[in-house]
Amino acid sequence: MKRIDLSNDVLNLGAFGGRLFVGSGVLGLVLLAVAWGLGGSGSQDAFMKSWLFAFLVAVAVSLGALFFVMLQHLVKAGWSVTVRRLAEGIAANLSWVWILFIPIAWYVYSGNGGGLFPWADADAVAHDHLLHEKAPYLNTGFWLIRAFVFFIVWALLARFYFGQSRSQDATGDVSCTNRMQRFAPVAMILYAITQTFASYDWLMSLQPKWFSTMFGVYFFAMCLTGFFSCLIVLIWFLQRSGRMVEAITREHVHDLGKLLFAFGVVFWAYIAYSQYMLIWYANLPIETSWFFPRHLGEWYWVSIILIWGHFLLPFVLLVSRWTKRWQGPMVLIAAWMICIFLIDVYWVVMPVVPEAAIAAATSYDQLAADVDSGAVSIGWSLNAVDFLLPVGMLSLLLSGTMFNLRRCSLVPVSDPRLDESLAFENY
Repeated sequence: MKRIDLSNDVLNLGAFGGRLFVGSGVLGLVLLAVAWGLGGSGSQDAFMKSWLFAFLVAVAVSLGALFFVMLQHLVKAGWSVTVRRLAEGIAANLSWVWILFIPIAWYVYSGNGGGLFPWADADAVAHDHLLHEKAPYLNTGFWLIRAFVFFIVWALLARFYFGQSRSQDATGDVSCTNRMQRFAPVAMILYAITQTFASYDWLMSLQPKWFSTMFGVYFFAMCLTGFFSCLIVLIWFLQRSGRMVEAITREHVHDLGKLLFAFGVVFWAYIAYSQYMLIWYANLPIETSWFFPRHLGEWYWVSIILIWGHFLLPFVLLVSRWTKRWQGPMVLIAAWMICIFLIDVYWVVMPVVPEAAIAAATSYDQLAADVDSGAVSIGWSLNAVDFLLPVGMLSLLLSGTMFNLRRCSLVPVSDPRLDESLAFENY
């Protein structure tokens, strides 16, 4: 197939990128400031939990982008070259996203983190045998050290791949691609280890007595759902501005739709169901306690929304080849999946049943009745802060992406597989 001519395509952000960088950056900072002001008048523990939710939204999208970039080099993919630079720009936000973690780290380090992470409460650990046994791993110092290692590894991986890719643009040296390919297996192992342990530290340890060997994989599915959805919307947005119109074709959008369908719909549903089925079937109190709040009160309806909105509806919409080949429907589906991704992260972070309520309940029905009557709180406190924080952090993520891409081509113009990507066609 004849190569597409890119000579008339706009492959740089120009002044448009500068305006978007400033505009989205200012918007993000204003939203975070407003949320901080509103949150200061309420419970500090509740606000920090909302901040953790929003932080995980931003870091999940960035981690999904990093995985995609490394995967393309690991399998020596050619079709994705023209969309890979955007993913590199998103992943490069891992160089600064640690800043958003500072309030959480300080909250835990200052001794107030017990309201967020029970293992951070020294008094609770001293009077709870199970928390005491887990203290060698779940303690403030080691937890902060692990977080530092996670951010260092992610930042180095993101900068390595983005830096090598841009260097190849300037020099045309194919050894840059060879170098990225050779390092990809090691990078994947580092990514898998750090991403999994980060999910344990920042999500699963919110209920430290609960555990699931599948939770790291579930968080991985969340990362890819957020990333592929955001990438499809970003491509549509840039093409609407007249950029990458020739470089990214219907064929590329089709494949991104297939990846969203595979990872964000089918794989997510498989992991979610497998985790639920294995834990609920075993019926062990220490494991089923995580699902209790998600079956009760308002959280029950959020669970129903996820079943329909994260699996059944997008499955019907994306299973067809033709839906994925039209950018209009695809961007609407991707926008929907971003909303569902936010709900999913919120559903994982926020609900909790107090241990005292579980211990006092003589049956599941009594616990449900206590929740319905309002005698037991299960963490349902949806407010303006829970909307402002994730939107603000996603705005900062967009600003960071524009900053990363401002001085380079939006397409790796010297990549040895560029011709293959431009000629790519689904059959």
